[in-house]
Amino acid sequence: AERRGPCVWPNDVAHSMDMSELPSGTVTFLFTDIEGSTRLLQACGDRWPMLLRRHEELLIDAFTRHGGLVVGTQGDSFFVVFREAAGALAGAVDGQRALAGEAWPNDGRISVRMGMHTGDALPVNDTYVGLDVHRAARIMDAGHGGQILASSTTASLVRQSLPDGFELADLGQHRLKDLAAPEQLFAVQVQGLASEFPPLRTIDAAPNNLPTQLTSFVGRDREVREICDLLSDHRLVTLTGPGGTGKTRLSIQAAAEVVDRFPAGAFFVPLALIREVELVLPTIAQTVGLSDPGRDPLQRLAEHLAGKRLLVVLDNLEQVVDAAHDIAEVLRLVPEMHMIATSRSALRIYGEQEYPVAPLSLPDPKTLALDTTIAQFPAVALFVERARAVRPDFEITPENASAVAEICWRLEGLPLAIELAAARVRILSPSAMLSRLTSRLDLGVGGARDRSERQQTLRGAIAWSYDILDERERRFFTCFSVFAGGADLEDVEAVIGAEDAFDAIASLVDKSLVRQLDGGSAPARFRMLETIREYAHEQLVASGELENLRGRHASHFVELAEQLSAEVMSSRQKELLDRMEREHDNIRAAIATCLEHGDSDLALRVLPACWRFWQMRGYLVEGSERARRILALPGIDANSLARARAEEAAGGIAYWRGDFEAARSHYSEALRIHRGREDESEVANALYNRVMSYVVQSEDGGVPNIRPEADLDSEEALEIYRRLGDRSGEGRVLWAMLDNRILTRRADDEEVADLGRRCIEIFTATDDRFMLAWTNYMLGIDENLRHRPREALARNIEALGLFRETGDVSGYALVLDGFAVTAFIAGDVPRSLRLAGAANAIQAQGGATLGRLNREWSNFYPEQLTADPDLAAAFEEGKRMPIEDAIELALEPYRLKDVPAG
Repeated sequence: AERRGPCVWPNDVAHSMDMSELPSGTVTFLFTDIEGSTRLLQACGDRWPMLLRRHEELLIDAFTRHGGLVVGTQGDSFFVVFREAAGALAGAVDGQRALAGEAWPNDGRISVRMGMHTGDALPVNDTYVGLDVHRAARIMDAGHGGQILASSTTASLVRQSLPDGFELADLGQHRLKDLAAPEQLFAVQVQGLASEFPPLRTIDAAPNNLPTQLTSFVGRDREVREICDLLSDHRLVTLTGPGGTGKTRLSIQAAAEVVDRFPAGAFFVPLALIREVELVLPTIAQTVGLSDPGRDPLQRLAEHLAGKRLLVVLDNLEQVVDAAHDIAEVLRLVPEMHMIATSRSALRIYGEQEYPVAPLSLPDPKTLALDTTIAQFPAVALFVERARAVRPDFEITPENASAVAEICWRLEGLPLAIELAAARVRILSPSAMLSRLTSRLDLGVGGARDRSERQQTLRGAIAWSYDILDERERRFFTCFSVFAGGADLEDVEAVIGAEDAFDAIASLVDKSLVRQLDGGSAPARFRMLETIREYAHEQLVASGELENLRGRHASHFVELAEQLSAEVMSSRQKELLDRMEREHDNIRAAIATCLEHGDSDLALRVLPACWRFWQMRGYLVEGSERARRILALPGIDANSLARARAEEAAGGIAYWRGDFEAARSHYSEALRIHRGREDESEVANALYNRVMSYVVQSEDGGVPNIRPEADLDSEEALEIYRRLGDRSGEGRVLWAMLDNRILTRRADDEEVADLGRRCIEIFTATDDRFMLAWTNYMLGIDENLRHRPREALARNIEALGLFRETGDVSGYALVLDGFAVTAFIAGDVPRSLRLAGAANAIQAQGGATLGRLNREWSNFYPEQLTADPDLAAAFEEGKRMPIEDAIELALEPYRLKDVPAG
């Protein structure tokens, strides 16, 4: 055999190829792999080498006849490059035809998957590197034996010249396991070859929320394989190591590789910003679709996950390591669940397998010849890849190889440190960078003695980047650490200062100390990697500005939340809720500042500003905990307007969680304060709120009762609003009266129609589309209760259209239940169960329980119907549906003409 780099070739094959000059420019990369090769090896035994050799001969002949050059092999895989995309297509098809026509033994039939992508060729040492190579390999990984997949780039190049009998089937967009942006994939279909295959092996194959990464995954293939193997034998694998070693990225990649092992999905739970141990289980619960764990989150989570085989990635556990006992209990109670955790130290619980994350493999300048061959080391490959992001023409040359190797060596292969250094290639050559880096790191190593040597080295690398900043940049760098989850430019200007903010942030982005996020149509947003933010925070503490800046940060984001909430019921609702979602981590940080400093005045303002956002976007459990802590702060003025509004917000949270007694208690306290202040408008609002809490569930789960006080509160509130001329308030009270009369079934058709008409008139006149939606929803419930599905459907469609305008998740949850009841009444039980399953999942995600009550009041019990296996499958199918798919299911299958009239 003849060795060329990492590849081994049979003598007669190697001599037939010219590897002296690899094609450059735009080329098409083709990867192949035998499906089930391990099984074939075991089945064929001594015959396997002969079969493998025949496979190689057939493919090499097909590829070379169409201009292909075999660049490398690994095991039973081929890496081939073609100057033309059409040649790659023809070579792949001829290869599959040759394999299909070969007389393989019954126990040794070889089936090969192929993937191709066209992109830029970056030759390095008789091979290619870069994102386009990586993408081609991942496209191949997604396929099955006998299948040829192509990227959209390749498909566009060959589409106009396809030979007769060739077709390109559009398979849609798929997230590949490198976690980069989704790729539009096409299947090459040819007459005479197989065309039916299972679903692609992509991340989309199972439910997941694995974050999309903007850069390629470099240099950790061995570690990923080892972690995946450990997950086969251990249910908890903890990746340990200091900041900057790439634990998070490695955990995400490993989860992506094994996602198809877990039918219930793979879920990433970021915990870096969670400081309270008691929020760990609710955070896990919300991520896996259960946002209301109640008073016993451990038991509720175990019940929710019972029988599900899923993978959970817990990222950054070190600051809540005391949650280890709860995590161990979850694993004990849910035997099909697996976890990957990342932490600076192991959790030390039974069954845990620790996996220390080592630095990237790198060349030793003392023992190796430092030439262009160093590009094969993962640390150098990462340096080159990130350097090309700022200088596309960068490559390892005989002149810079020694400096690059020395840089990676001094940075000890730490990925974050290497990325920081590579970003400087824009303005410094590797040799110039090395002279600066050497002296700076020598100064930086003498940091805190309780830090590991690697961590001190990383700190030195960040310190080096920090030291070369000018005074203005340093101030912005340290002050920026006050933001949690990033910030828009206007927030930076408000908290840190407006003078030269844009130029300072732009300079930090250029130096890779701050990242600019692609927000689409939203304003530019900036954030720091968490490890860099920790270093910047230390500098902020040392500067003496921390407490002052935290105070300004808290005040700014509470004021921002108030501004956004003031219009949250307007037609801009979705836009404003989206903004609050982006700032949620900053709002959490503001709350933490208030609680630590005992700033009750500012803390009280948070609740009325945020509670609607928490309700509509699925954070009711967190909102409930926030309300409990804030209202328990010492020094709160029991009779202040701020206290009253905070109590009303806490009441709203409790109401949406179905705890009517707690809601009534909060509303009554608010009413007491407002009566004492003699503010009629606020009194009327508190009365209206309390009306909604007088529901008393009947013992048999049927028609509920409404306590008599509800009518008294309604009448008093209505009289006040009419005296004040407040049409909006009058409409809300009329809606509450409509709601109570429908649920207790104590109104005839005429009264319901009259109340509904008056509500719609008022909310239309005041442009209150939120209440218009809920009025139509309640009228839809009434039509369902009267077994008039045709009329109910019309109301549900109207309500859903209004909820879609603003992305109101709580509205989706309840109106989809309305559609489910309508389908049930109309006789389409399987469809009703799918819709109910979708509504159930949305409600669990958001933490609301009102949907369950409304089902019971409509005598619709999906859980009882799931005793039928087919209906149980329909219910589970609905639970897995994305919201938009559930909405389409609600709207598309039904036409008014298909539904019987009442």
